[in-house]
Amino acid sequence: MTTTSAEPAAAQEQPDTASLAQRVLTLPPALGLPAELYAKRVQGRVRLQRTAFTLDPHAALSTNTYFGRVPASYWQRWTGVTEVTFEAEYAGTGVVELFASDFAGEERTVGGQALDGEGRVRLTVAVDKFVDGGAVWADFRAGEAELSVSGARWTIPHPPRPRRTSVVICTHNRPTDCVKTLQALAADLPALDALDTVYVVDQGDKRVSAQPEFAQISADLAGRLRYITQANLGGAGGFTRGMYEIAEVQAEHHANILFMDDDIVLEPESIIRLTAFANSARQPIIVGAQMLYALHPKRLHTGAEYADLSTLEAGKVVSGALWNEDMTEENQEVRVDAVYNAWWSAILPSEIVSATGYPLPVFFQWDDIEYGHRARENGFTTVTLPGAGVWHADFTWKDQDDWSRYFSVRNSLITAALHSGFSGRGLARVLFGRMVAYVTAMQYGLTATAIKGVEDFLAGPEVLRDGGQRALTEVRELRRAYPETVRHSASDVPGMTLRGEDTERADPHPSMLKAVLAKRVLWQLTGRTSGAANVPLEDSQWWHVSRFRKVVVTDASQEGVRIRRFDRDTAVRLVRESAAVCLRLAKEGPAVAAAYRQALPELTSRENWRRLFDGGAE
Repeated sequence: MTTTSAEPAAAQEQPDTASLAQRVLTLPPALGLPAELYAKRVQGRVRLQRTAFTLDPHAALSTNTYFGRVPASYWQRWTGVTEVTFEAEYAGTGVVELFASDFAGEERTVGGQALDGEGRVRLTVAVDKFVDGGAVWADFRAGEAELSVSGARWTIPHPPRPRRTSVVICTHNRPTDCVKTLQALAADLPALDALDTVYVVDQGDKRVSAQPEFAQISADLAGRLRYITQANLGGAGGFTRGMYEIAEVQAEHHANILFMDDDIVLEPESIIRLTAFANSARQPIIVGAQMLYALHPKRLHTGAEYADLSTLEAGKVVSGALWNEDMTEENQEVRVDAVYNAWWSAILPSEIVSATGYPLPVFFQWDDIEYGHRARENGFTTVTLPGAGVWHADFTWKDQDDWSRYFSVRNSLITAALHSGFSGRGLARVLFGRMVAYVTAMQYGLTATAIKGVEDFLAGPEVLRDGGQRALTEVRELRRAYPETVRHSASDVPGMTLRGEDTERADPHPSMLKAVLAKRVLWQLTGRTSGAANVPLEDSQWWHVSRFRKVVVTDASQEGVRIRRFDRDTAVRLVRESAAVCLRLAKEGPAVAAAYRQALPELTSRENWRRLFDGGAE
C-alpha cells in the first residue's frame, strides 16, 4: 500500500510522528569517492550537490545505488517498522517514482507522483514483502522544464528507543587520519542530530591534539569532543576505554556506543542510518556498517561475515553475501545474516554491554569477533546493514607476514576456547599444517610468530594480565632475527643487480595439497630446488615459491619486496618446534580452554579494565 500527498512550500516542517532513517545524498562527502555509489544519471544533464540536485528538461536520475537504497528486507526482519516515507522539497516539473526489488532482484513500482510548481512530496511505502530480500528507492524525471529537488529523505515512525549515539575513535600514531575522520564528522554536524559525545582515545606518542587543526575541530564539534590519552592497549583497550567512560557518565541511562577506526574514510550519513536502525530494532542488537575498500572505493569487502572456529579463519563470507564486488554494478538483494561485524564502525547498545560485559583485553585482532560470539550467546544478534558503509584499507593489500599474526593466532585460539567445542587435536592439525606451509614457503619469521602465539595461548589467561604490551614488544623482537620479514625497495634489493631475477609464474592450483606439500619438503631437504626467481604477489603461494632456493616476492602492499632464502637448519628447527607446540596444544588445549572460560568474567569486568587503565599489571 502506498499513500501520497503534496504540500505547499510553506508547510515544510517534518511531522512530529516521523524520525529520520536516512537521507538521499547524491554526492559523497569528499573528493575521490565515487558519486555512482549515490546516484546514477539515466539521461540528460544532471547537476548534483550533496543534498540536492537539478535535472535539465527531460533528464532522469536514479537512486537505485549502494547509498541510495533503503534496505527494506533488513527493516522488516529486525525492526517493528511497517512503513517508510519518502519526503522531499521540489521546484519545477517532473515525476518522482518509487520502486522496490525482491530477493531475486526483480523490480516493481510501489508509488509515484507528478510534480509541478513548488512544494513537498510525501510518499509512504509499506515494508511488508521483503522478508528474504529487497530494497526501496526513488527515481526522478524532469518534464518540459527543469526539476530541482532538495532535502530528500526517508523517515520512519518514532523508534521505541529514541537515543543518541556516542562515538568512540581509537587511534595510535595516525594523527592525520584521525583528524580527517573528525573533520568529516564536524562538516556534517548540522545533520547529525543523532550524534552525542565523540570520544577520541589516543594511545600513541604522535598526538592528535598536537595537530594544527585540532583546536578548530574541537570548536566545530561544539562541545561534543572528549579527548583521552592512555598507554597503548591496542584496539581492544582503546575501544573499551570509550565504552568505560560512556558507562561512567550515563550510568542511569541507556546509550548507543559506536566504535569507529581512526583510519577509515567516513561517510557521516552512516551514523544516522546505524542509529535509526539500532533504535528501531525490536530488541537490542549490534548494528555494523559495511566496509568499502579505500584503495578501490567502488568495491565492497563483503555483505556479512562469520568466523570458522574449527579452522581459526576469520572473515568468512556468509552464503549469499556479495564479496569484493563493484557496488556500482551489483546490489545486495538477498538478506544475509552476520555472526559478527568488525569494529571499523559498529553500534553496541548499552543493554548488550550490561549483559555481555566488556571486551577481552587481547590488545588487537579477534576482539570484535569474540565479542560478537559472546553477545550472540547472550541472546543478541548482529546485523551488518547495507547502505551504511565506510571506506577502510583493503585487507588484500596488507601483508599477512607481520607482527599482528601473533595476536591473530593467539586470540583466535582464545575465541575458539570460549565459543566452540574446542578440539585440541583438530586445531593442532590445522595449525601444524599451516606452520609447515610457512616453513616450506621460507617464511621463517611468520612460523616463529605463529609458534609464539600458540605458546602464549597455552600459558593461560595470565598472558592477558597486562593487556598485551609485553607480548607486542616480545614478538617484534622475535621477528628481528628473520631477514625475510624486512621489506626492501623493489629497485634496491640487497645482493642483487637492478636487472634482478627472472620472473617465474605459478602453475595452476594443485589438487592434492598434502601430497604436494610433502613433495616440496622432500625437495628442499634433498637439495632439489632451483636457484633464484622473482615472484609476483599473486603467484606467491607456498607450492610455487618452494621450488626455489631464493625468491624475491612482492609485498602485498605493493610498496616493496621481501627476500626469502632457504635455510635448512632454520627450517628443520622450526618444523620441530611447530610439532612440539602443536602436540602440546592437542594434549593441554582442552584444560587451557576451560581455564579461559573460568577467567572470562574477571577478564571482561569493569574492575579489570580499571586496573589496566590505571597502568597496573598486578
